[in-house]
Amino acid sequence: MYGERLARWERAAQWPMVVAAVVFLASYAAEILAHPGGVVGTIAEILQRVTWVAFAVDYVVRISIAENRWRWFWRHLLDLAIVALPVFRPLRLMRFFTIIALIQRNTESMLRGRVAIYTIGATALTVFVAALAVYDEEKGSNGPISSFGDAVWWSFETITTVGYGDYFPVTIGGRIVAVGLMIGGIALIGVVTATLASWIVQRVSMENEQATAATEAQVEAMRAEIAELKDLLRAGQPLPATPVPPAEPGPRLTP
Repeated sequence: MYGERLARWERAAQWPMVVAAVVFLASYAAEILAHPGGVVGTIAEILQRVTWVAFAVDYVVRISIAENRWRWFWRHLLDLAIVALPVFRPLRLMRFFTIIALIQRNTESMLRGRVAIYTIGATALTVFVAALAVYDEEKGSNGPISSFGDAVWWSFETITTVGYGDYFPVTIGGRIVAVGLMIGGIALIGVVTATLASWIVQRVSMENEQATAATEAQVEAMRAEIAELKDLLRAGQPLPATPVPPAEPGPRLTP
């Protein structure tokens, strides 16, 4: 849709971007859970900045070589969010939305044929990242979420729209994470449902096309046979004998 150059770049950059996303997530999780200081904290911060540069370079290259550039821009706002959100330093919360954007990127192409795998993986990753973000915001706030385990339980409650009310964020940042998780959960369920419906419709359409093709082939074969019989009749040649099935024996009559 956007040119062969862009397609080649995306194929070449697919796995490097996956590795960059994993590094970004690992450094983000280490910074929150391990509370690294000194050299470890510096390394985690550097890794996040390096991966952000990789995301930015990928975005700039793709928008530069894409055909129908404005159309590509409007249809890839999540990719822009991946690049733009981490700039808002020192808002650590923005990293949560960056990872959510990474999860949603190229969702349709990932889902086709792998609905169950993607659903489980994307849901688990969203729950984990949301728990990290809300724990980062809520720790030390004297709220009900005081440990990472509490944050994981709250994340499961929120994304499934259960909402027991035993754990809830009290800080502004934590509530922003909650809103993002609610929207992300609804969007994930909607995308999975729509893609599954599309896959079912496609399979039914393929079966109908195969049945239609078989019927058309039979009709064409009958037309060819009728045309051959007409030619034989015009030429005065005898028609080919048609085998007659043997008659079934009837009831025997006795005088």
